[in-house]
Amino acid sequence: MDGLLQSPGAERYFSLLGRTTVKDILSEVLSDLRRDLLNGAEISPTAETVLERALPVLEKRCRRSLLSVVNATGVVVHTNLGRSCLAPEAVQAVAEAASGYSTLEFDLDGGKRGHRSDHVEWLLCRATGAEAGIVVNNNAGAVLLMLAALCAEREVVVSRGELVEIGGSFRIPDIMAFSGAHLREVGATNRTHRADYEGGIGEETAALLKVHPSNFRMEGFTSSVPREDLAALARERGILFLEDLGSGTLLDLSPLGLRGEPTVADCIREGVDLVTFSGDKMLGGPQIGAIVGKKALVDRLRTYPLLRALRVDKMTLAAFEATLRLYLSGRTEEIPTLAMISASKEALRKKAEMLAEKLKKILPEEKITLVEVDDAVGGGAFPATPLPGWGVAIPGERWGSAGNLLALLRGQENPVIAGARENEAIFHVRTLLGGDEERICRSLRAVSEKG
Repeated sequence: MDGLLQSPGAERYFSLLGRTTVKDILSEVLSDLRRDLLNGAEISPTAETVLERALPVLEKRCRRSLLSVVNATGVVVHTNLGRSCLAPEAVQAVAEAASGYSTLEFDLDGGKRGHRSDHVEWLLCRATGAEAGIVVNNNAGAVLLMLAALCAEREVVVSRGELVEIGGSFRIPDIMAFSGAHLREVGATNRTHRADYEGGIGEETAALLKVHPSNFRMEGFTSSVPREDLAALARERGILFLEDLGSGTLLDLSPLGLRGEPTVADCIREGVDLVTFSGDKMLGGPQIGAIVGKKALVDRLRTYPLLRALRVDKMTLAAFEATLRLYLSGRTEEIPTLAMISASKEALRKKAEMLAEKLKKILPEEKITLVEVDDAVGGGAFPATPLPGWGVAIPGERWGSAGNLLALLRGQENPVIAGARENEAIFHVRTLLGGDEERICRSLRAVSEKG
C-alpha cells in the first residue's frame, strides 16, 4: 500500500480526493484483485495491475456527477434531465440567495421572525385567484400534507380511473395510506358518474379527491364528472373537494393547440377547495409543490407538524418568487419552458438549418439532413398532443449504429442527449438553449476525431 500511495499515478489525486479516500479506493481494488485470484483468474498481482484497475475509478470519482447536458430530445419538461430550465432572473435570484444572508424567515418591517411562504403566497394568489397558498418541496409532498392534515383517519373518495401511478414512487393509494386517509374507490376504470360519488360518501367521508392522470390517458367509452358538479356535491354533503392537478398550468395554452388541461385558476373558479401542483413542470420554475385555495384550510396546513419536514430552501423560494413575478408582469416569454413550447415551426426550421450548416462543416462526408419531428411537452402534460418541430439527422453507419453515436456523445466533456430513428441520430432543436449548438459541435468534433 505504501508503494501504491507513493506512485505518481496515485499521488496526483491527493489534492482532488484526499489521501485517505485514495487509500480506501486502492484498498477496494486490492480486495477485488485478491477475490479474482482466489477464483482462479490469471492476473499478475503487481503494483501496475492494481493501478491499472484503480486509476479509472479514481478518475471517475474526481468528476462531478451532476453535469450540465445538451437536451436535443425535443422533450421540453424532461423528467430525467432536470425538468424545467429557469429563467435568467430566477437564476440570478438563486445566486443572490445562495451567496449571502437573506430575509428567508425575517420580517424587515417588524424586525421579527417571518414565514417562508410569505415570499410567494401573495404572488400565488394573484396568479390563481386563490384566497391563500403555501409551498412545500414538491407536489407529492403537497398531496401528502393536504391529506394528512385534513383527512387522516377518515375516508377520501376517488374515482377508480384516477388511481394512477406517476413514476415508480408516487402511487395515489400508497400516498393516501401513508397520510392516514382511507381510500374509498368509486365508479369503473373508464366511467365514473355523479351517482358513484354520491354512493361513496358516508359518515366517515372527509373529502372528494380529483387526481390528474399525468401520462395516463383513456379514450373511447369514457366519462367523468365535471368539477362544478363535484364541488356542488361536496358542499351539499359538507365535505371538502380537493384536487391534485399535477403539472400545474397557470396559462391557457389552447391558442397553441394544447387543449384539455385546466389552469389552476380554472380549478379554483370551478369550486375546488384546495389545489396542489408542481412548480418545475408547466409553470417553468424550480422543484416545488404549491397548495392554493380556501384560507381557512391553508391556515390549518400552516400549523401541521409535517410541514416542517417538507419545507423548501431559500434558493428554491428565490427561484419560485422570480418566476411568479415574470407571470405577474406578463413576461412569460422569458420563461424557457413556455418559450420552447410556443416556438413556431418556422422558427424551429431556421434554427435547424443553422445547426445543419455547422454540422456539415465538421462532417462534410456525411449526409446531414433536416427532418420533421414530433416534440413533446413532457412532465405528464399533454401526452397525446405532439409539438410539430424540426431536427437535424446524422447517419449512424460510420459509428456502427446511431445508438453507438449517441453513446459516444453522452460520454463527451459536453454531454449531448439526442434521439434516434431508422439508424440516424436526431438533434431536436426545440429544446436547445443558447450556446447548445456550439456544445454539439465540440462534442461531435471530438467524436469524429476519435473515429
